[in-house]
Amino acid sequence: MSEDLAAVLSQKRAALESELAELASHAGNQGEISFGKRIGEGTSTAVDRLSLVGSHDRLRAMLADVQRAEQKLADGTYGTCDNCGSAIPDERLAARPWAVLCVTCASRR
Repeated sequence: MSEDLAAVLSQKRAALESELAELASHAGNQGEISFGKRIGEGTSTAVDRLSLVGSHDRLRAMLADVQRAEQKLADGTYGTCDNCGSAIPDERLAARPWAVLCVTCASRR
């Protein structure tokens, strides 16, 4: 079971790293942004960049959780909440194998 879980986490980490690399390549290809009184190309580009930043931040947070879950699996603490120490329900781990917080603690995040 832990081998299957390790494979799932490894695949998720690789997918997230790939998505982050893709976002980084798009960010480097942007030109100068200019703003005027009317909505135009510059405004559209700025909105796109803000969206990319939000996506990047969410992906980085998820990647950190995946890496932490891999570490917890290796040290035998997988399935316990990093914050309160209680057990993370099996249903949550089945839906989100990289969960490192119980539902209560995650909702406070």
